[in-house]
Amino acid sequence: MFIKRKDIIVKDLKALIKGCLARDRVSQRKIYEIYGSSMMGLCLRYCQNREEAEEVLQDGFLKVFKNIGQFQFRGSFEGWLRRIMINSALQLYRNKWSDLKHVSLTDQDHFPSSDTDLNDRLSEKELIELIQTLPPACRMVFNLYVFDGLKHREIAELLHVTEGTSKSNLSDARKILKKQLTPALKMIR
Repeated sequence: MFIKRKDIIVKDLKALIKGCLARDRVSQRKIYEIYGSSMMGLCLRYCQNREEAEEVLQDGFLKVFKNIGQFQFRGSFEGWLRRIMINSALQLYRNKWSDLKHVSLTDQDHFPSSDTDLNDRLSEKELIELIQTLPPACRMVFNLYVFDGLKHREIAELLHVTEGTSKSNLSDARKILKKQLTPALKMIR
C-alpha cells in the first residue's frame, strides 16, 4: 500500500534514510511505500508494458538501497530517486534494444496540427498507454526530451547515439503520436 509523500516530514526522511543505511527492512519498505507509486508512473512512461515497468522499478529500488549512502541531502531525495529510475529504464533499453538506434517512418502522411489542449482530453493512463506504443528508441528520446527536459546532446550521450538520431527519433515519436491522436480529436470536435 502506498502512502502520500506529504505525510512525511524531512526529519522522518532523514531517519528513514539512516535506517536504510543500516539495512533496516522496515525503513526500506517505508521508502518504497512513500515513493513507489510515483516512481511506478515514471517507469510506465519509459517501458513498453507494466511488466517491464515493474522490473525497472524493482531494479531501481535495489540500486537505491544499495547506493543510498551516496545521497548527500543536497537537493531533493525524490529527484535523486527519479534519476536512478530513469537510469534503470535506460539500462533495460540498452540491454534489450541496443541494436535499435533509430526507427524510420515509412508513412509520410500529413498530420494536421491542433490547438486542442490534450491535457483536458486525455487521462494520464491514456497518455501513458499511447507513449508505451512508441517504438523503444522513440519512446526513450520522447520521455527524456519532453518529460525530463534533457537536450539532444545529453540524450545522445545517454543512449549512445548521435544528436541527429535523437532529433529524428523525437520527430518520429511526435508523428506517431499525432497520427494516433488525430482520429480521437476529430471525434471530440
